[in-house]
Amino acid sequence: MFQIEEELKKLPGKPGVYIMHGEKDEIIYVGKAVSLKNRVRQYFQSSRNKGAKIEQMVTHISRFEYIITDSELEALVLECNLIKEHRPKYNTMLKDDKSYPFIKVTVNEEYPRVLFARRMRKDKAKYFGPYTSAGAVKDVIELVRKLYKVRSCSRVLPRDCGKDRPCLYYHMKQCAAPCQGYVTSEEYKKSISKLLKFLNGDFQDTIDMLTEKMMTASEEMRFEDAMEYRDLIRSIQKIGERQKITSYGEEDKDIIAVAMDDSLDLREQDAVVQVFFVRGGKMIGREHFFLRVARGDTRSQVLSSFIKQFYAGTPFIPREIMLQREIEDASIIEEWLTSRRKQRVYIRVPKKGTKEKLVELAEENARMVLDKDRERIRREEGRTIGAVHEIETWLGLSGIRRMEAYDISNISGFESVGSMVVYEKGKPKRSDYRKFKIKWVQGPNDYASMEEVLTRRFTHEGKDEFDSFSILPDLILMDGGRGQVNIALKVLEELGINIPVCGMVKDDHHRTRGLYYNNAEIPVDAGSEGFRLITRIQDEAHRFAIEFHRSLRSKEQVHSLLDDIPGIGETRRKALMRKFKSLENIRDASLEELAETESMNAGSAQQVYDFFHVSNSK
Repeated sequence: MFQIEEELKKLPGKPGVYIMHGEKDEIIYVGKAVSLKNRVRQYFQSSRNKGAKIEQMVTHISRFEYIITDSELEALVLECNLIKEHRPKYNTMLKDDKSYPFIKVTVNEEYPRVLFARRMRKDKAKYFGPYTSAGAVKDVIELVRKLYKVRSCSRVLPRDCGKDRPCLYYHMKQCAAPCQGYVTSEEYKKSISKLLKFLNGDFQDTIDMLTEKMMTASEEMRFEDAMEYRDLIRSIQKIGERQKITSYGEEDKDIIAVAMDDSLDLREQDAVVQVFFVRGGKMIGREHFFLRVARGDTRSQVLSSFIKQFYAGTPFIPREIMLQREIEDASIIEEWLTSRRKQRVYIRVPKKGTKEKLVELAEENARMVLDKDRERIRREEGRTIGAVHEIETWLGLSGIRRMEAYDISNISGFESVGSMVVYEKGKPKRSDYRKFKIKWVQGPNDYASMEEVLTRRFTHEGKDEFDSFSILPDLILMDGGRGQVNIALKVLEELGINIPVCGMVKDDHHRTRGLYYNNAEIPVDAGSEGFRLITRIQDEAHRFAIEFHRSLRSKEQVHSLLDDIPGIGETRRKALMRKFKSLENIRDASLEELAETESMNAGSAQQVYDFFHVSNSK
């Protein structure tokens, strides 16, 4: 047994991260400390005024563990990663994990491309953004194609020059077709230079150039061309207008404020954080984030938690972050963000002037979003958490957080597969979905296949705290009635695991009609949120199994004879088919012709030649 008092005595006075576990061994809180010994002990000292959240959390701690780090900065990074991985109940959590799009220009290539990107990578390309809207990025990419006729295809140039016909964008006059040699590398790079200047916000040269072309076309009575140039000018002006706001210098900064629900709920409260994005002294957009906040958390604590989670997940970090309140660990967060940005980052709380007004504006926007969406949030929770509570009532259970549902799919026993879908708090957790290709069962035996799937799931080897298989469900849902439920109970009993199991029973028209639990069918209200949740789970388990089954069938159908040759993978197979067009031509080719094929070498050519000639001569 874990003796908390004894374990507290063993804590080191070093920096690190501590992890609190609940009654079911789930992670309920993650925190960092300069001194683990001092920080963790504070939770269990009765003389301290810990606040409502900590008081409640401590009653649920069954054990704790810790990870020592070399510095507080390392502890901060590890804390961010663990919170994002486990989403503990008592940590302030982002409800929506948003990522922002970028425009990527592959300047490291001979013929650079302009692409849509979700992440900044260390790949020597140039990135512009982040933009607050994927639609805005696509609009800009479409515009620069029209203006500069740059490519966005996946062809490797100049290697693939002339190997295929020009694409549709060439015919739409949105690409200069460097793949056909219609433009030299020098001319193409001049267009790229103009594009980079444009993306940096220098629109005037482009507008002047288009205006001149529009006037020339008009004088020559090419009115359709003149209208096209006019529309391009308007598109550029529209992008410029989107960024127009009073300039505050050329710095990049984020302005962050939080609004919190002050209702009397004793457990959790809603909060909204508003972020204004200022890039190059211009407002390019804003975004709001919903958070789950424990009762008793202050605005400073919420801001601190938000900053750590948000900037751990976004690739762009501005030079300055302006907040409405001072935060306790500002200096260490500054150090962390500076190390990520590779340049100095400042966290400031403006006290007067225009910057203070901007922070107040962000807070006002956050308050407006919170008030407007409070009712929508409650309706959404009715569909999810409220639906789970209804299922608990029908089954006489409590504390259901994680549900797992299983299904089997096959066609006359061909490629039988199993699916496992996971719902937490009434919402799908797709990162924990799993697929099972049936290995032990021959032929169409759904019961035996389900027994294999469940056995493999609950005897999964290599468990650790980061493995989703190590988290046991609070309820297992089977796509069927008595038979499937009994199979699951048999597996659990053999493995010594106690988890409630119920079946999702369908009527003769294949519609969900009720739940089978404890040897009885429980009728459910077809108009309730609980019923709708069961139906969604059942449909999702079936969809996931069918999708996996179709993918396996597709792979089987496109299997090529070349796949049976050692050393011939997908790349070489495609290269051979591109050159020889058919298996007969590959069979009749000489060893020299095979070796001259792209991506082939002497060894692989010999393997192909021997496959068609040596095996046939035997």
